[in-house]
Amino acid sequence: MPQITLRGMDPDVERTIRNLAKKSGKSINRVILDLVYQHAGFAKKGAGPLASSLKKMAGGWSEEEASAFFESIKSCEQIDADMW
Repeated sequence: MPQITLRGMDPDVERTIRNLAKKSGKSINRVILDLVYQHAGFAKKGAGPLASSLKKMAGGWSEEEASAFFESIKSCEQIDADMW
């Protein structure tokens, strides 16, 4: 993958990028890439919700399916005091 090295960055800009990374939970590299892509007018590759690639591979539940599942395991959440 090609690399670009940035030199001579203003300390205030660096601090802002580091703060953006910390607040968003992203790497500094990801924050800089997001800013470059946004400024250049390109959409990010693979932009989507977190774990969208896993959902494509493993599948996902509808709201109705998820509700049915959680309803079916409610009895497992009860603690039997006699067993403890």
